[in-house]
Amino acid sequence: MDSAFVHGVYAVPVSREIVRADHPGFSFDVFRDPPGQVWADFVHDTDEFVVVAEGEIEIEVAGEIARCQPGDLVRIPAGAAHTLRTSREAASVWLYGYGHFRES
Repeated sequence: MDSAFVHGVYAVPVSREIVRADHPGFSFDVFRDPPGQVWADFVHDTDEFVVVAEGEIEIEVAGEIARCQPGDLVRIPAGAAHTLRTSREAASVWLYGYGHFRES
């Protein structure tokens, strides 16, 4: 698997409209998590993208871990176990959607 993590894709502050436009065919929503929030061991039957808009999140995708900052994109393929951990120091805001990545 190519790395799920692409750092610095989006300018800060992150534009919701640009992120939404970059992922046609995906749903789109926003999560706001308090400091220390953990979403552990999720698996979906569809692809997911996550873009960090505020704060710092440690994200694990299929055993690969990265500390993600605002502007970072994470591509989570269908069937990949993943966990998101918001920093204990500050809340986070992240944009996400479900759909199907196009083959490049």
